[in-house]
Amino acid sequence: MAAPASPPAREARAQCSEEALAAALADVPELARLLEIDPYLKPFAPDFQRRYKRFNQTLNNIGENEGGIDKFSRGYESFGVHRCADGGVYCKEWAPGAEGVFLTGDFNNWNPFSYPYKKMDFGKWELYIPPKQNRSVVIPHGSKLKVVIRSKSGEILYRISPWAKYVTREGGNVNYDWTHWDPENPYKFKHSKPKKPRGLRIYESHVGISSYEGKIASYKHFTCNVLPRIKDLGYNCIQLMAIMEHAYYASFGYQVTSFFAASSRYGTPEELKELVDTAHSMGITVLLDVVHSHASKNSEDGLNMFDGTESCYFHYGPRGHHTLWDSRLFIYSSWEVLRFLLSNIRWWLEEYSFDGFRFDGVTSMLYHHHGIGQNFSGGYHEYFGLQVDEDALTYLMLANHLVHILYPDSITIAEDVSGMPALCSPISQGGAGFDYRLAMAIPDKWIQLLKEFKDEDWNMGNIVYTLTNRRYLEKCIAYAESHDQALVGDKSLAFWLMDAEMYTNMSVLTPFTPVIDRGIQLHKMIRLITHALGGEGYLNFMGNEFGHPEWLDFPRKGNNESYHYARRQFHLADDDLLRYKFLNNFDRDMNKLEERCGWLSAPQAHVSEKHETNKIIVFERAGLLFVFNFHPSKSYTDYRVGTALLGKFKIVLDSDAAEYGGHQRLDHNTDFFSEPFEHNERPYSLLVYIPNRVALILQNVDLPN
Repeated sequence: MAAPASPPAREARAQCSEEALAAALADVPELARLLEIDPYLKPFAPDFQRRYKRFNQTLNNIGENEGGIDKFSRGYESFGVHRCADGGVYCKEWAPGAEGVFLTGDFNNWNPFSYPYKKMDFGKWELYIPPKQNRSVVIPHGSKLKVVIRSKSGEILYRISPWAKYVTREGGNVNYDWTHWDPENPYKFKHSKPKKPRGLRIYESHVGISSYEGKIASYKHFTCNVLPRIKDLGYNCIQLMAIMEHAYYASFGYQVTSFFAASSRYGTPEELKELVDTAHSMGITVLLDVVHSHASKNSEDGLNMFDGTESCYFHYGPRGHHTLWDSRLFIYSSWEVLRFLLSNIRWWLEEYSFDGFRFDGVTSMLYHHHGIGQNFSGGYHEYFGLQVDEDALTYLMLANHLVHILYPDSITIAEDVSGMPALCSPISQGGAGFDYRLAMAIPDKWIQLLKEFKDEDWNMGNIVYTLTNRRYLEKCIAYAESHDQALVGDKSLAFWLMDAEMYTNMSVLTPFTPVIDRGIQLHKMIRLITHALGGEGYLNFMGNEFGHPEWLDFPRKGNNESYHYARRQFHLADDDLLRYKFLNNFDRDMNKLEERCGWLSAPQAHVSEKHETNKIIVFERAGLLFVFNFHPSKSYTDYRVGTALLGKFKIVLDSDAAEYGGHQRLDHNTDFFSEPFEHNERPYSLLVYIPNRVALILQNVDLPN
C-alpha cells in the first residue's frame, strides 16, 4: 500500500487544483455558471478549459486563414461544378493524393483527359471551361459527369464529386451516376421559417415508406398526403430521415454516399424544397437527420478513396474504420474535412431551408472507442480524459456555433447514449452547444418492462426515475419508441403489447379481448407519461401514434426485395371500423392539449406519488395534475391525490373516454375540489375515482388561462 501523502503534499496539490480551476474560469466565459449548476464537474474544469480553447483557437484560425466561418462554410459555392456569369464553368476539387484530375461526361463525349484541372496549393485542383461561342450551355442540366483521378500509382479512377448536388441510379445499375443539377427555373421559397416552438413535438419521418403501397413513396406524395396528417395530429416539427443520398436503401439513410445530394429515389431537389416550404406554410419546423459520424465505404459512388488514397477524408488505418457499422470515419482535425462538413451543414440550411438537425451517432464521434462495448455507468471519469475524441468534439462545437449564428431559431439535437455532461450546455460554458439530446434510456425501459415483467410487477419508482433522470437545464427529447424499435428484429410497442391479435381482433365489430384491451390502454398511458414527464420535447416515429402493426423491413436479399414491410398503412387509422382510430385520436388530443398548456416548456414535473402496491403515479407540471393507475385490475374510489393548487378541477384528458377506445367509467361533468388537506407533502388534495389502466389529466379551472 502506498504511503499517504504528507500534509505539505496535499496542500500543494490542493493549491495546484485551485490554480487550475481559477485558470479555467478565466478562460471559459461562463464556466462558473456550469459549475454552479453541477459542482461535481469542478475537478474537470481543466477539460472544459481545454475544449473551449481548442474550439476558440480553431475558430480564430478559420478567421485568420479563411476570412471567418461565414466564408469558410460556403465551400459549396466554389467546390464542385458551377456555371459562371459569363457562361463558362468553374470546377474545383480537393484531392491531395491525386497525380492528376480531369472532368469528363456527356458534354465532351466522355473523353477522360480533355479537360485537366490545374494543381493548386494544399491539394486543391481547379478548372475553368470558357463559354461556347454561341453562348449555349457548356454542361447542360441533367447531363452526366465524372471526375477522373489519376492516382500516384497511375491508376485511372472515375469518381463522383464529393460536392455533387444530385446523383441518380438508372435501371438495374448498381452504382449511382452524378447528374448535373442546374435547372433553368429553380424552386423559390414562398414562406418564411417558423419561429422555434416553445415545446417541440417531433414527427420522425421517412419519405420512402410514407405510402401504403409496396413501393418507394415520393416527396410529392409526402407533401400532399402526409403533411396534412402531421398537422392534424398536432405535431409542430418533422425530423426527416434518409434525405442525404445513400446508395443502399436498407441502410435507413445512415450509410451516406453523397452528402450534398438530396436522395433522388424520392424525386428531385426542387420537390424536396417544395415539401419543406409547404411544411413551413403550416407552421411546422423541419429538421434533417444529418450523418456526420461516418460515411459509406463505397468508392465508386461515395467519398471513400476519392483521390485514390485511404486517407483523403478519413483516418488512415484501423482508426478510419468503424468495425460495427462497416463504414469510414472522418478525420475531424483536417482543415478541408472541416470545410466540407461545415459547408454541408450550411448547405442544408440555406439551399433547402431546413430549420436544424438531429445529429446521428454522436456517441461514436465523442469517443475513440465509439461506445463499442461500453456500459456507461454515469461516472464522470467516463466523459473526460484520453478516451474523448476532442477533434470530433471541436467539430460539433463549431457546427452548433455555425447553425446558431446563421439562424438563432435553429434547433440541434444530439443522439448520444453516453450522457456526456454539458453536451447541451452553451459553448460559452464549455459545453458542446446542442439544444436537446435524445432521452435514449426511456424506450429501452418500456421494452424491458414489456419483455421481462408482468404488469403487476412494474416498479413505479423505477419508471419515474427513468423518465426524470436527466441533467438540470440540459433539455431532452423524450420518446416511447422511435424508428429503432420498429426495425425488423425488434417490435413496436403496439406489437409487444398485442402481437398476433392485431391481425384478428382490431375490429370494433368484435368484443374486446383481454390482450387488445390491455394493449390499447397501456399504449395510451405509456405515451402520455413519456410525453408529460420524460423531457422538454417529444418524438414519435411515423405510424406508431396509432399502433402501426408489424415491423419495418426494407427490401433486401433476405426478404426477396419485398416492400411489404417498408410502408406505412395510414388507412388503418382512417377506417372507422378499426380500433387504430382510438390510438390516433388520443395522440392528436394529447399533442393539442400540450400546445394549449405547454408542459414541455414548463419546469420539470413535481412527482408527489409513486405507489408500488397501488401502481399509482401522480405528478404536477404546467399547472396540470397528472394521475396514472397502472394496476391491471384495481380501481380506486375517492383516492386522495396531492396538489399545489386550491380550487375546482375538471378532467381535460381521459384515456378511458369512448373516443380513445376506453370504457367510459368517468363522468367528465364532475367537478373536483381541492381542500387544504396536506397529502404527500402537497398543501392541498382532492378525491378522485381512478379506474384501472387509466391516465387522467385534471386542470384547475379557477386559474386564468
